[in-house]
Amino acid sequence: MRTLIQAFKTKELRNKILFAFGIIIIYRIGSFIPTPGVDYKVVQDCITSASSEDFIGLVNLFSGGALLQLSIFALGIMPYITASIVVQLLRVVIPRFEALHKEGQSGEAKLTQYTRYLTIGLAVLQSTTILVTARSGALFNYACSGQVIPDSSVWNLIVMVLIMTGGTGLIMWMAELVTDKGIGNGMSVLIFMSICSGFLPQLWEIGWGTNGTNGNWQKFGIVTAVLIVILVFVVFVELSQRRIPVQYTRRMIGRKMYGGSSTYLPLKINMSGVIPPIFASSILAIPTLIAQFGNTDQSWVTWINNNLASTTSVWYIGLYSLMIVFFCFFYTSITFNPDETADNMKQYGGFIPGIRAGRATSQYLTYVMNRLNTVGAVYLLFVALIPTVLIMVMSISSKLPFGGTTILIIAGVGLDTLRQARAQTEQFQYAGFLFEDNDHKN
Repeated sequence: MRTLIQAFKTKELRNKILFAFGIIIIYRIGSFIPTPGVDYKVVQDCITSASSEDFIGLVNLFSGGALLQLSIFALGIMPYITASIVVQLLRVVIPRFEALHKEGQSGEAKLTQYTRYLTIGLAVLQSTTILVTARSGALFNYACSGQVIPDSSVWNLIVMVLIMTGGTGLIMWMAELVTDKGIGNGMSVLIFMSICSGFLPQLWEIGWGTNGTNGNWQKFGIVTAVLIVILVFVVFVELSQRRIPVQYTRRMIGRKMYGGSSTYLPLKINMSGVIPPIFASSILAIPTLIAQFGNTDQSWVTWINNNLASTTSVWYIGLYSLMIVFFCFFYTSITFNPDETADNMKQYGGFIPGIRAGRATSQYLTYVMNRLNTVGAVYLLFVALIPTVLIMVMSISSKLPFGGTTILIIAGVGLDTLRQARAQTEQFQYAGFLFEDNDHKN
């Protein structure tokens, strides 16, 4: 709170914050503008009578409810998130991408360009899938009484796909504007606001109910208390680091002496972030989506609906836990390369006290990362499975106002934004101090 007050006192930071709020308002308005060709009244009836979970619910969460509204921003920023993850994973497979990553700023700019192209391609694919499933009724679990898209002609569907794809491109542009002219990472800020837009109403619905008579204030209090405790725990873990001491030797270059400093290598407990729960939820939702197009009398459809469609089933919890652990180790191995880190330290004359430079350093870093990943995987399992435990213990509807992914995003984005705001506040304070000091001397 103190950081925000100081930020608003500085004109430059105040303009950045107001600019970011303006972009957020435009983004939220676009989430309620229906795509031309959609029957808005039928869509509202479908939302009231249907409940979408798993992958559809996850995409709807990241879009701020725009997906089930079939608005012009229905895709949200999921195509960009998916494209960013795919490009990052392709660095392991495509040597060209890894070379661009090592080139520095120019290479990262080229990778960002590839990410944008892939985002548009994924937006076309996802918008087509959403419209097809909406027209068949599968998007709303076949709970619609009317036709969501009255005009099913090919030309009308093409226009709707172009509009939704253009909406994704506009969101991507607005997010980059927030990153350049606002505060924080634009994509993360838009995800944060999308989640928060449906967070408080769903939380209030537990106590108040749908009409003020079928709520339960005791459950509301328990859920709110659990939410606060978990947020504090997540913030504590996200700020925790394993600091490995690094010593740099002195080197004589020309007539000057360089090096001789001591520093540390900070390693987070949860280096994979929110990626493992997202990947696990998305993969487990694929069989459920496929089963929606099958015959309900078939045995494989019945098995999927009984075991994978419910987040409280034993099969779902078991597979979900295994996938979180797997992706925690897999994604960390991609984002952090012990061999590369050891080579860079050796190149600049750095070493870990008591550890030889080179291969021994790489083995030591691998050993430390495996231990941290084990703790991080247990931490992610604990946070991700809390909503499931609440559903089973308290018999609450599966539409909880928060989940493991939601908590991680809220805490992570909030911390990152506050850090950037504090850094920029201190920067402007030092700049103002130096400016006033110069005036005083003149």
